[in-house]
Amino acid sequence: MKILARVVLVAGAALTSGVGWSQAAPVAATAASAPTDTAKQIATMEAKLADWPQLARYRADNAALGPVGQSEQRVVFYGDSITDGWGRRPNTGEFFPGKPYVNRGISGQTTPQMVVRFRQDVINLHPAAVVILAGTNDVAGNTGPMTPEMTEDNFRSMVDLAKANGIRVILASITPAADYPWRPGLAPAGKIRTMNDWLKGYCVTHSVTYLDYYAALVDENGGMKPGTSFDGVHPNEAGYAIMGPLAQAAIDKTLGGK
Repeated sequence: MKILARVVLVAGAALTSGVGWSQAAPVAATAASAPTDTAKQIATMEAKLADWPQLARYRADNAALGPVGQSEQRVVFYGDSITDGWGRRPNTGEFFPGKPYVNRGISGQTTPQMVVRFRQDVINLHPAAVVILAGTNDVAGNTGPMTPEMTEDNFRSMVDLAKANGIRVILASITPAADYPWRPGLAPAGKIRTMNDWLKGYCVTHSVTYLDYYAALVDENGGMKPGTSFDGVHPNEAGYAIMGPLAQAAIDKTLGGK
């Protein structure tokens, strides 16, 4: 019984000490509010653990999407909040109006979560191509500490899955960030630059299109250029206005301009 009690205590500590997945740091409970805050925190974590990759987010949308048209070249934009917010968040512009492009971004996600839902939210939609924008939340440690090698392996897995199913791949560079508002002090700029160097090299050696958002958005400090972001991480309408033509050019290159 003593051993069981120790296991339960350790598990409880693990649940209540994790990094927030919605890009927000955990709130420290005061003595007066501790019981209520702890209960809410545990309930939130239990809900997230019940659907860790968030497969429920797009399940109904996928079912309603319908088959690909005979002459249609569907493209799935796959990623985290930077994809999720495109055309959905106020002041982000439109998401490729008139194009058969599907947004399957989920705010706060890391590459391991994206690997898990890749079949449901990409392969099963039968796109001609997928645009993968991910990695900044790995650097931020949204689902726990990650090494660059872990992130690289997850990119490899997604590319392998896509290629095995006849889907052309476009890997986007991680967009710049000098700091994360939800996890300040991590100094991510250098880590993002290094990961982008790896992504670019991987694309060259594996016949994958590299989509370079980074060079068009970065300032002298490794952050987003002034006027292109809400918070130094997430693009605003001006930021997406830069990204849109770059993405379209990469799609045209990958699909032969059809």
